[in-house]
Amino acid sequence: MTDEKERMAEQYAVSRDGIGHFYIDDLLPKEMALAIHRQFPKPETMKLKKTLREYKYIAAQMDQYDPILEESVYAFQDERVVELVKDICGMASAYPDVHLYAGGISMMGKDQYLNPHLDNSHDKDRNRWRVLNLLYYVTPDWDEPNGGNLELWPNGVEGGQTTIHSRFNRLAVMATHNNSWHSVSPIKADGFRCCVSNYYFADEALRSDDSFHVTSFRGRPEQKVRDMVLRADAGARMAIRKVFTKGVTEADHVYKRDQ
Repeated sequence: MTDEKERMAEQYAVSRDGIGHFYIDDLLPKEMALAIHRQFPKPETMKLKKTLREYKYIAAQMDQYDPILEESVYAFQDERVVELVKDICGMASAYPDVHLYAGGISMMGKDQYLNPHLDNSHDKDRNRWRVLNLLYYVTPDWDEPNGGNLELWPNGVEGGQTTIHSRFNRLAVMATHNNSWHSVSPIKADGFRCCVSNYYFADEALRSDDSFHVTSFRGRPEQKVRDMVLRADAGARMAIRKVFTKGVTEADHVYKRDQ
């Protein structure tokens, strides 16, 4: 990452007015990336999320799995990595999330998907702004037509998307703000696309017009009815959060460490 810092900073700067992003290939030695992939758990040991919004397997309680998975997640929270990414994106502050609020690992198999959405704007305690999403892909020989690729919608869901292939050993980093609509294309192949995820938070929002919001989903352009349902769902959940600022239930996608 140090060697490619200048290239990644330029890639982020060029895309910054839409959804700032950059990626780097061959991040880890191949054998290390393969070792991480080999230890991904069986689907039945993970949490299945299956709604109109998303259909995927996730896990945040990392001590239930092989230690290499926890190490791979927290490697992106190393101070040197955080400082490097912060500099690439020109941010004043950046903090990793030891609680893995919506971070951890995920898998998506055939016909699974993640619809266009905005990530919720803050950390679990609503103290800091969510600013960056880090996605590290570890499925070997995963071709772009297989699906499971990151899609960025810088002009909104009606405006067309930029696709970032979830190729093996690639780290993709994207900005999260009020207009950073993104999705994961439906899986069209057998097997699982595996991903190690992290979020960074900051004292300040990425944009001056950013405001508090819950995770908000939309339908894909061809999903007119689903879009109406998901927009109504987001509006209802946002109304609840205006009354109950900390939410009505405890966040369940967090790493609950033993004290």
